[in-house]
Amino acid sequence: MALRLNHVHLKSPDPQATAQFYIDTLGATKIADVGEIGVRLDLYGLTLNVTKHIETQTREQKYGMEHIAVDADDIEGMIEMLKANGAKILEEAVVSGDRRVVFFEGPDGVQLEFIEAK
Repeated sequence: MALRLNHVHLKSPDPQATAQFYIDTLGATKIADVGEIGVRLDLYGLTLNVTKHIETQTREQKYGMEHIAVDADDIEGMIEMLKANGAKILEEAVVSGDRRVVFFEGPDGVQLEFIEAK
């Protein structure tokens, strides 16, 4: 059985503002509006669906998700940009292979991670 990632779905009380954060901070591009409920983005090949709670959905809905990790070839520059833009830095660390990582907070409590590309 072959599997591949289709999309990551983020729920937000303000999908347009959340989408703009990913556009401005991570360089995502807008693919399309999703009716009245949200936006579809392309984040370097990863599709992000950003919507408000969906009235017809019967399973539990929560805002946000755990984290999204993105490789960064200029980790120092990305950390400086985050700090200059007032992003809430949650953690900076070194992980296996001596790669630097930085976790920061996005809208609705979603954690994002830049990983130093090697």
